[in-house]
Amino acid sequence: MARSPSFDRESALGQAIGLFRKRGYHGSSMKQIERALDMRPGSIYATFGSKDGLYSEALARYAEAGGAELARHMAGYESIVDGLKGYLRKIASNCSDKDEVSSRACLIVKTLLEASNTHTGHSDQAREILGAIEQSFSELLEEAKQRGELKDSTDCARLARLMQNQIMGLRSIAERNLSAGDLEALGDDMAHILDAYRAD
Repeated sequence: MARSPSFDRESALGQAIGLFRKRGYHGSSMKQIERALDMRPGSIYATFGSKDGLYSEALARYAEAGGAELARHMAGYESIVDGLKGYLRKIASNCSDKDEVSSRACLIVKTLLEASNTHTGHSDQAREILGAIEQSFSELLEEAKQRGELKDSTDCARLARLMQNQIMGLRSIAERNLSAGDLEALGDDMAHILDAYRAD
């Protein structure tokens, strides 16, 4: 039975995300894209319009998946602060997989660094996504404060930005191929930052 177009598209986007996380936009040739997606050039252009269109849609889908993963993770915790601490540790644990480069690379950050001076459309998209992620953290922290988990004096927007800063830094330092123990220790240190804001 032939696969549905929507399934094919999702499968192709998943393969594109993996390739772009490893090689970036400029490092991914059309030949490599064709092999990764198992699609002919005409089919790629008919489906996504261009390499730019494919990249933009892959970036959006990657961000959507990340948001869904955060929601699933947080649903497993009664305490928002404990959930966020666990989320930071989870990211650190994922970064320790040395056999899978894409587990460490964040496509959003990679896009921002690669495209800032070469492709303003992609860099603008990455900035918007990072802003939305920061807002998601801020909203979770505000809810935690309303529940009495955080001190009333907590600046949730500022703390959300600090969390994003820590996550971006962790993914970058993971490229040094630190040991799993070192990365997990960093995850613990990041998680403990939130303890300073807990209500007494």
